[in-house]
Amino acid sequence: MGCCYSSENESPSEDPERKPLIPPNPVSKPPNGTDWITTNAPSARTDEQALLTSILTKTAQNIIDVSAADSVMVEPHEYMDRARQYSTKLAVLSTSLPQKKVLALPSLTSQPHQVLASDLVPYSDVQQVSKIAAYAYSAISQIKVDAKEELVVQFAIP
Repeated sequence: MGCCYSSENESPSEDPERKPLIPPNPVSKPPNGTDWITTNAPSARTDEQALLTSILTKTAQNIIDVSAADSVMVEPHEYMDRARQYSTKLAVLSTSLPQKKVLALPSLTSQPHQVLASDLVPYSDVQQVSKIAAYAYSAISQIKVDAKEELVVQFAIP
């Protein structure tokens, strides 16, 4: 759920850290609070409702409730135990990953003396590259972020 290495296949009862904050329960009332009207609908309607219910249940299980984070106080020794547990798990996982080699800069030519002895780049090409770089800088400097909504949004889950 909230861990980097979590999986859909893992059961949430293994670790209290992975227990969902919102208990998974099927939706029994619509969001506006009125009762569902039960009619003899075709099977496509019930299949759609079952699909929507499963999506809602999955979403409720995967949401991390940041508003409840302030109310949970962790004892210092429990915090240290968790930190130790996470660091050992990270050490185990990092040793199992293949280590990447640090690559040297690629060699563009096997005969650099010929490249250095060749003619210089024409001044018009240098001017064109400078002009394009100035346009790119101007475009990047004019980018503005206009925040229209909050970063943390309250979900209306019944």
